[in-house]
Amino acid sequence: MAVKIRLARRGRKRMAIYDVVVADARAPRDGRFIEKLGTYNPNTDPASININNERALKWLLNGAQPSDTVKAMLSYRGVLLQKHLQIGVLKGAITQEDADAKFEAWKTSKDAAISSKVEKLSKAKQDAFKKAFDAETAKNQARLDAIQAKEDEAKAALAAETAEAEAEASASVEEAPEATDTTADAPDASAEGEAPEASAESEENKA
Repeated sequence: MAVKIRLARRGRKRMAIYDVVVADARAPRDGRFIEKLGTYNPNTDPASININNERALKWLLNGAQPSDTVKAMLSYRGVLLQKHLQIGVLKGAITQEDADAKFEAWKTSKDAAISSKVEKLSKAKQDAFKKAFDAETAKNQARLDAIQAKEDEAKAALAAETAEAEAEASASVEEAPEATDTTADAPDASAEGEAPEASAESEENKA
């Protein structure tokens, strides 16, 4: 029976996660499997790969064939390197202690690289968030400055109109004519009334 190490899909639409399984090559992709070795979640950055390295190594040594995707994952986790070193041990090329030391050195280097990548991604995310926050703050400040400028302009226009109105009112008060006394020019009513009577009496005397 041909045995393959491959992925079995699960999870909801557009958020799929996968199980790393050992299954008969003739079985459907998401059908029955012999053993589950781990999980693979491509929705995280970097992708989350959790595999039982010891069981995966045992199946590889027993002849199981990984799919292309699983092969890349096993290489990433160092399982293929373990297989290569273990074959060297079985052939007597190196000792088990040397194989373990080489694998531990590789694992330390790989873990450091992964940690560095995670820190770099985290820093980039924080920088992007800070940049977006600063841009939004500057945008809001510019909007507030524009509103304040309009208010100041309106206040200045109102002050100018008020000053102009006060100046016009003051000018109209200064130009108004002074009140004149008309009693001196008015004719004496008594004199006017008595003049005809005097002339009538003179006429009577003449007669």
